[in-house]
Amino acid sequence: MKKLKLLSLLLCVLLLCACSLFPGSSPKPSASPAPTPVWTPAPTLAPSPTLSTPAPGQFVFTRENFPRMDGSTSLAPLARAAASVLLGETTDQVADLVNFNRTTQSYRNLMYGSCDIVISGEPAETIWGEFSQNSFEIDRAQIATDALVFVVNANNPVNSLTVEQLQKIYTGEITNWAEVGGDDVDIIPFQRNAESGSQAAMQKEVMGDLTMMTPPADYLISEMQGLIEAVRNYDNSTGAIGYSVYYYVNDMKMAEGLKILNVNGVEPTDATIRSGEYPLLTNLYTAVAKTTPEDAPARVLYNWLQSGEGQALVSAMGYVSVKG
Repeated sequence: MKKLKLLSLLLCVLLLCACSLFPGSSPKPSASPAPTPVWTPAPTLAPSPTLSTPAPGQFVFTRENFPRMDGSTSLAPLARAAASVLLGETTDQVADLVNFNRTTQSYRNLMYGSCDIVISGEPAETIWGEFSQNSFEIDRAQIATDALVFVVNANNPVNSLTVEQLQKIYTGEITNWAEVGGDDVDIIPFQRNAESGSQAAMQKEVMGDLTMMTPPADYLISEMQGLIEAVRNYDNSTGAIGYSVYYYVNDMKMAEGLKILNVNGVEPTDATIRSGEYPLLTNLYTAVAKTTPEDAPARVLYNWLQSGEGQALVSAMGYVSVKG
């Protein structure tokens, strides 16, 4: 409910901004020659009529020209919200415009022309080699900051682990919770699939050059929700540990029955993520093909997500925006 109120307030602000751009007002000069998108307020039940005729040079999003979006599962709520604001439809009405195929695959789809814009976390490192082989280049910009967080069963007495302890757990050197101040229970370390954004963040931010142990098939989870459920319910014990992104676990209220661990003694919160105090940060991006024209819908959306209005939406949806 709090997020809905925040989004409603944001939409009112956006409406006022849009009104100021129409003839009879004094619009502020734009720093960029790119077209300015025109938006309508997202209604509760049905789309409201267009406010008025846009001034020359303004870009109007319609269902017919709206770019094909793809990206990380955890960023689908932001994509739906952006489409809702820019089209003046409810998030349910624009759900068909958001077809996200997970992080690494979304970048691949951008290369093959299956989508026009990506909204995602960091992909697997292998994607850059694929781009190079196909002489494909992108423009990419950070729009938010997220964090890699570790979850255990709520009844696990351990509240914090160091990065070194996490490394040793996932290389197989530490195998019992008693070795890190917990009960005498075997550690069951779940992992994500190789092309997920969470796995890319885990490899980059935690493991570095270290090789993660090969998990049993049952410990390798392809879906974020599947990993959460596996850790929460494993054998009715406190042995399991897994990782995901902060937004998904915290803001999407997936942590019921779980505990989010501190890392190096720092609790992951909006404040510690924004300040950089929490050590395991990961960036969230939007990306388009470098050849995308400035007046193309995908480029306009790409620029809008970086603008003040776009960043306000990022914050209203519970992500840690770049511009605060």
